[in-house]
Amino acid sequence: MFAILTGDIINSRQVNSSQWIDDLTTTLNQYGSSPQQWEIYRGDSFQLEVAAANGLLAALHLKATIRQHAGLDVRVAIGLGQKDYEGAQVTQSNGPAFVRSGQLFDELRKQTLAVRSDDEKRDAHINQLLALATLTIDHWAPGAAAVVKVAIEHPNANQQELARIMGKSQSTISEALKRAGFEEIMRMEQTFKNSIS
Repeated sequence: MFAILTGDIINSRQVNSSQWIDDLTTTLNQYGSSPQQWEIYRGDSFQLEVAAANGLLAALHLKATIRQHAGLDVRVAIGLGQKDYEGAQVTQSNGPAFVRSGQLFDELRKQTLAVRSDDEKRDAHINQLLALATLTIDHWAPGAAAVVKVAIEHPNANQQELARIMGKSQSTISEALKRAGFEEIMRMEQTFKNSIS
């Protein structure tokens, strides 16, 4: 089972793309190579293919990456399911996961993060958690988002190690993670993983 993430950058035209495109590319590269696993198209839209269990973590990682830049956010639809056809580019591949991701993305309005699979009951539960979580995530300040990004990229690092990586004090890291609701959000991400398996 795959997770297909279809997303775009909110307010991308208000900020020079040179400020965020490299960060987006670097983050996407951590999940595979372009254009087979990910692609940026139409300037500010992207599609990413990951294992189903990693779908929400990748979305949170992308959120943190883009929210480092003041005024920017990212909208992501996660489609879960099979892949029937593998194209040379991820945007040419097809199957239920791709269809669900595309349809859900077209339906996203104020909500910036949602999931669709073949299990409506599970989707309703996860999407309720996401609706609550995005009340915090959609307000991450750039500094907090930067710390969340590094914490996601170094899942086994403690706060002292994160402080060393970022050249900040441990109290700064601790405060940023607390403000970002990092612990609670990662518990939600684990709930998502458990529901998939």
